[in-house]
Amino acid sequence: MPTVGVKRDLLFKALGRSYTDEEFDELCFEFGLELDEITSEKEIISREQGDTKASGASDVILYKIDVPANRYDLLCLEGLVRGLQNKYQCDLPVDPMFAALHSPQTEAVRPHAVAAVLRNITFTQERYDSFIELQEKLHQNICRKRSLVAIGTHDLDTISGPFTYTAKRPGDISFKPLNQTKEYTATQLMSLYKTDSHLRHYLHIIEDKPVYPVIYDSNGVVLSMPPIINGDHSKISLKTKNVFIECTATDQTKAKTVLDMMVTMFSEYCAQPFTYELAYRKEKLSGKFINQKVGINESTEKIAQLLTRMCLLSQATGVGDEIEVEIPPTRSDIIHACDIMEDAAIAYGFNNITRTTPRTYTVANQFPLNKLTELLRQDLAAAGFTEALNFALCSQEDIADKLGKKISEMRAVHISNPKTAEFQVARTTLLPGLLKTIAANRKMPLPLKLFEISDVVLKDETKDVGARNSRRFCAVYYNKSPGFEVIHGLLDRTMQLLEVKPARGEGYHIQTADDSTFFPGRCADIFVRGKNVGRLGVLHPDVINRFELTMPCSALEMDIEPFL
Repeated sequence: MPTVGVKRDLLFKALGRSYTDEEFDELCFEFGLELDEITSEKEIISREQGDTKASGASDVILYKIDVPANRYDLLCLEGLVRGLQNKYQCDLPVDPMFAALHSPQTEAVRPHAVAAVLRNITFTQERYDSFIELQEKLHQNICRKRSLVAIGTHDLDTISGPFTYTAKRPGDISFKPLNQTKEYTATQLMSLYKTDSHLRHYLHIIEDKPVYPVIYDSNGVVLSMPPIINGDHSKISLKTKNVFIECTATDQTKAKTVLDMMVTMFSEYCAQPFTYELAYRKEKLSGKFINQKVGINESTEKIAQLLTRMCLLSQATGVGDEIEVEIPPTRSDIIHACDIMEDAAIAYGFNNITRTTPRTYTVANQFPLNKLTELLRQDLAAAGFTEALNFALCSQEDIADKLGKKISEMRAVHISNPKTAEFQVARTTLLPGLLKTIAANRKMPLPLKLFEISDVVLKDETKDVGARNSRRFCAVYYNKSPGFEVIHGLLDRTMQLLEVKPARGEGYHIQTADDSTFFPGRCADIFVRGKNVGRLGVLHPDVINRFELTMPCSALEMDIEPFL
């Protein structure tokens, strides 16, 4: 859930009254929010960087409020105040400057752009800070770190329309970027920002593209090079009166949602507040539907009042128990009748819903795979092995090169934009994680006997998502001698627990196999009822060296799902 930080006194001033911390916590709960923390800028800096750095920081009380991830209208002070005051403020529309663009030149890189203008707006320092912070919150949330949508804001009085959204080769784009003193080409900017702590995280979005998106005004002045940086010429300030907002995107629906949020949240500071022309839609549903789903028994008129309280203007149509709900552009989270029902439940108060015994009686059972897993864990620990729990993500090197295999041969699911080299792919085997655990605990007394029962992820074209989870059991024995007999004994004990007898056909047996991960002649496949379910053996010396180990090691890995 996103966390919004607001100054307490500024919030109370906007709400028109003061609350104790307990009262405000209760108020948030009534609207499905949570007061997560009461702190100050000084306290935050002191906690993160020490008392020395915190000297001179502000002591103003801050409320940290957790809001639902799909409530983009609550990501700033203005939206929070409007929601908590139950305000439904959208007057008759006027004719604002609004445009939706689609450029063929940008088709391959960032095809969509929408724009609007906030006219005659008055900024104070607090309003300006909230305006900038909302952009950042949206960028991190619905915009997916600018990969889906990027927001640009400009002083309209410094530029002139009409505006052109196009794409050009990096060497053909030249302008003075925000807070810089000279002009750079787009190629130079990409090199300049590789060391920038903030902007370097967005370079990957377009740096490999043959052309970069760019927005010009009628005089050829560059407004921005989305999603990286705006031009310095049109930057906004406290003195800005007319704000031109542009959103470029790979998803037009999300672009419009983001633009709606920016316009609706700050139009209250314009000379004519709450006057904009945006799409409203109406939905109809029955009072019976809401009563049944929430577990209440209220009249149609009462339910309409509850929904209006949540900024969903509602009224009974007079046709049976039908309710017509008008959904404003600020509520992009309302997709289905169930979303409307949820708002009715929040307005009614979850604590006010009468506790009732469910009409349908069911007996819960543990998921069979998890039940088998838990039983195996207990008995494997009783056998003298220690359980380990490792990350589901790992590096390509861990599951391929270090095990003597090629990454192209692995059915690995790759992370499209990994943050570190340690988390590039979803693991296809549990063995590397256990070997790295041993490497980190080499100073512990020998022998080291570890096991793990967890999921691996494998590509599977037959699944909707293109991949599937597979529950695996892996064990390793690390000592001065390989200890193959120990691992073999653990296999026998496991099969005994799973009630599989040692026999060909309907039982289990092992058969010699070749695998680059294991020492030649010391590797075997495990067959259960004629099906290959795993492998055991003595690890190859090269594998041991690549994991920075110094002693022999035996390992066993098998799939446990066939035993259900």
